[in-house]
Amino acid sequence: MSAADSDSMLVFATSDKGGTGRSVTSCNIAYRLCLRGLDVAYVDFDFGSPTAGALFEIGQAERGITEGHGLHSYLLGNIGEPKRLTVSGETDRPQLRRNPPGAGELVLIPGDLGGAEFGCDDAMVQRGARLLAKLLSEFAVVMVDLSAGRSVALEIALRATASTMLNHRPHRWLVFHRWTHQHVLAAGGLVHGPHGLITTGAHFGHDEDALLASTRCVRTAVAASDWTRTVDRPPQAAWLKEQANALRELAMANGIGAAMVLGQTPIEPMLQWREQLILDADVNARLANLATVEAYTDLARRLTDSATWDIE
Repeated sequence: MSAADSDSMLVFATSDKGGTGRSVTSCNIAYRLCLRGLDVAYVDFDFGSPTAGALFEIGQAERGITEGHGLHSYLLGNIGEPKRLTVSGETDRPQLRRNPPGAGELVLIPGDLGGAEFGCDDAMVQRGARLLAKLLSEFAVVMVDLSAGRSVALEIALRATASTMLNHRPHRWLVFHRWTHQHVLAAGGLVHGPHGLITTGAHFGHDEDALLASTRCVRTAVAASDWTRTVDRPPQAAWLKEQANALRELAMANGIGAAMVLGQTPIEPMLQWREQLILDADVNARLANLATVEAYTDLARRLTDSATWDIE
């Protein structure tokens, strides 16, 4: 189901560090949104590593699209439109080719093979805004996977959403981080730091309060709360419990406590070996854990639930 233009949602996935599970989690959220009947565009703005094609198992775009038809070429003004790949039609994974009844369409807008970060100018921002506005007129959700850190991709996204073309449209910012000391500090800095999301967004014309209200964190690869019970060494169990409490306090102190969290994903053995979509078929075959699918499903639900956000 595609949404009316005014009902469409623009979602940016970002992180301060690499290795947060940003891309694999956002791809899985996009897939779960599709299963709910929504048409979803997944835009690979990770210029230094455009690998969303590998997550969707599209062989021709594992590290970006060839022949200068990707997002890099479009933003640089070399082509009029970037290539689109319908996941169900282009994937090499048989289970992804069979959309269940009522599912929406999932489309990938890939980056260029061998692309890299580049400078940012007004023309590039305008092209980015024009592309996102067009996608919003066609898809219920447009999910944009940004490069890690304070990148050109983040600058383009902030400047584009502050432009007259997009500043009236709903946009959400998801900050992905692992549940570790360093990642919590990094994520807090990305949101609230002197050159972070909120301050930089305000510099480009965003309202700070509105931008903060549209931002949530996603914690990835979080150990189960009862995991310490399986540890047979009391000193280790006590240390782990102490660290879990310390992390909660650290997150609160850095402005990304429970109220800022959209949800979290558990440690998934399949994803320790291979970044991919986790399908219901993987759970049925006992290759993946049901809790992982439930986490992605819950993230997709909360993302599109107006009660999650206190903006409107």
